[in-house]
Amino acid sequence: MHRNAPTRDIDEAQLTVTPPKQQAAGVTAVTVALERAVEEMGVVRTARTLTRVNQQHGFDCPGCAWPEPTGHRRPAEFCENGAKAVAEEATLRTVTPEFFARHSIAELSEKSGFWLGQQGRLTHPMVLRPGDTHYTPISWDDAYRTIAATLRGLDSPDEALFYTSGRTANETAFLYQLLVRSFGTNNLPDCSNMCHESSGTALTGSIGIGKGSVSIDDFEQADLIVVAGQNPGTNHPRMLSALQKAKAAGARVIAVNPLPETGLLGFRDPQTVKGLTTGVAIADDFLQIRLGGDMALFQGLAKLLFDAEDRAPGTVVDHAFVGAHTAGFAEYEKQCRAVDLAVVEEATGLSREQLDRTARLLAESKSTIICWAMGLTQQRHGVATIEEATNLLLLRGMIGKPGAGVCPVRGHSNVQGDRTMGIWERMPESFLAALDTEFGITSPRAHGFDTVDAIRAMRDGRASVFVGMGGNFVSATPDTEVTEAALRGCALTVQVSTKLNRSHVVHGRTALILPTLGRTDADRAPDGRKQQVSVEDSMSMVHLSTGRLTPVSDELRSEVAIVCELARELLGPDHPVPWERFRTDYDLIRDAIARVVPGCADYNVKVRQHNGFQLPHPPRDAREFRTDTGKANFAAIELHWLPVPAGRLILQTLRSHDQYNTTIYGLDDRYRGIHNGRKVILVNPEDITALGLADGDLVDIVSEWDDNDRRVTGFRIVGYPTPRGNAAAYYPETNPLVPLDHVAERSNTPVSKAVTVRLEPHVHTLAS
Repeated sequence: MHRNAPTRDIDEAQLTVTPPKQQAAGVTAVTVALERAVEEMGVVRTARTLTRVNQQHGFDCPGCAWPEPTGHRRPAEFCENGAKAVAEEATLRTVTPEFFARHSIAELSEKSGFWLGQQGRLTHPMVLRPGDTHYTPISWDDAYRTIAATLRGLDSPDEALFYTSGRTANETAFLYQLLVRSFGTNNLPDCSNMCHESSGTALTGSIGIGKGSVSIDDFEQADLIVVAGQNPGTNHPRMLSALQKAKAAGARVIAVNPLPETGLLGFRDPQTVKGLTTGVAIADDFLQIRLGGDMALFQGLAKLLFDAEDRAPGTVVDHAFVGAHTAGFAEYEKQCRAVDLAVVEEATGLSREQLDRTARLLAESKSTIICWAMGLTQQRHGVATIEEATNLLLLRGMIGKPGAGVCPVRGHSNVQGDRTMGIWERMPESFLAALDTEFGITSPRAHGFDTVDAIRAMRDGRASVFVGMGGNFVSATPDTEVTEAALRGCALTVQVSTKLNRSHVVHGRTALILPTLGRTDADRAPDGRKQQVSVEDSMSMVHLSTGRLTPVSDELRSEVAIVCELARELLGPDHPVPWERFRTDYDLIRDAIARVVPGCADYNVKVRQHNGFQLPHPPRDAREFRTDTGKANFAAIELHWLPVPAGRLILQTLRSHDQYNTTIYGLDDRYRGIHNGRKVILVNPEDITALGLADGDLVDIVSEWDDNDRRVTGFRIVGYPTPRGNAAAYYPETNPLVPLDHVAERSNTPVSKAVTVRLEPHVHTLAS
């Protein structure tokens, strides 16, 4: 049965603030998850769907990339936000051609991303032609002909951009990059460019592979787990269960973050009766670090470890590991011994006692894991910061042993798998050569555009076609005004989507919406056979995902089908890739993956094993480091940190508890006490007073840059226990404050966690 979408949009006048919560999950999480699911899907559909999330023969959660346990799986193997993600996709609400007939593009442009997403699943391919005021229906064949004709009319294939969201399954990702390279370009920007590109860059240089080195089982074997720049309670809630098990096995957990995140301070496991009623403190210690101070922390800890080694030679530095498996140690040691701990205290905001206590735990631990997320990667010196974290582990020999290693926690299901399958603008020669041999094509070798460079190319008129395979590019990217103008300058924009979002109303001269199946939907070949896709989680485990729900429209097509049908139209019937066979049998795609992608031999066999299979990881598996030196590389790095200018604050952007990436599920960030609105800025009460403002004031947030100031208006100040000089606000509302050129060194990742801003009283005008 159809369910009506809400008609009201966000009303910031309804915003209320309560004290932050002290416990995460528990009964409230269960209640909210079920209420949201039933509201979107109904009782029967909720029961049929949630019982299959992350289960054997079920479907992979479309939310985060946290791995499933290798042993027993609980009946409810999902979290609150996973339930919201499933409900959002499996909703009974629909966006039909009649919806677009009622709502002009001008009207839709005035709606918030929250309202757009709440309207439901897209049901038909739609087109907006030059001069049109409304999207209108288009046949699939005409849509493909429109795209192909525009692409063939370009002066160069490099004038087209092919973006990918992390939701895309391995089979689609492999075919998508094959289509793009067959067409003649490496312009494959993806969502990883905006999140963990800094991790991949740092780890590739340090250990030879841009992926984490631990498995889910390592958590129960660890003595010490450091969780830095990460909020598991909102962004990866199932990680809290893994941390709880680790603590039960004797591990200590240190949280390093500017904000006191509820999930790490108190957790009630909703999977057990005891957990529902009795909370446990996940973090044994909370290091409330200043924004931009993480590099200083890791360098300061290293200095203290060397001091401890001097006091008890041979007990702290793992000399056997360092001598046999690393390069650059002497330079690193010299750099660390020269670190001024007074500067470390100033940069981090931490006391000497906290630093000493943390260093002592590192020195005593026999197995240490360091986890991180956007708090480290989206910094100007994010790559160097992650290298410093890796240095600490190398110093202690904590790579390639049980219960120890690096753990970048990916934020979107299968974003790591997409990269494995070739979604990258700079794939190595070995991959391209294997692709050419397998299919008889000639892949281009010139590097393509990443996300930031793709926006620059559109802005400068060097690219005029944008194709988005999932995601919400407009809301995910920085410098909103520049990005929107760049997309509007395109001749053609194409969005392959499940639901309406902001990227559908910020469009090129011609715009197409192509509706696709989601993870929860049954995918069947033309002859009725069930199709399955595969995904890779944060810890390199690859497994199958099988949707079972009847699609909301007969017009929906799988992403694999869309890629294959477009390729056939664009490249012609004589192209050597068997697009039609791939369209009808995904096992054939996996056979090709097995011959092209390293570590994927016998893919079809191994992916059908009980838990799937784990991709090779030479540092983890054999302490083999495929770097330029043939060893793990210490990085000797000059210290950088972020002083706060007088009268200014350093802003980080973050998610609400009621959103995932750019998808806003609701308006209740209950862990932080924010309800019924989103335009808030969290500021330390002492800073509020020092700036001559008051809790509850409305302000404009202004970021200052050499080219011009950037401003967002009408944000409510909320007194919050942030470090002095630091502030926080939600994205995408604050994306306009982040310039396109404010990027991390070496990774080109937008720096959304370190924006210098001033606050100005908001002046109410008719325009505002």
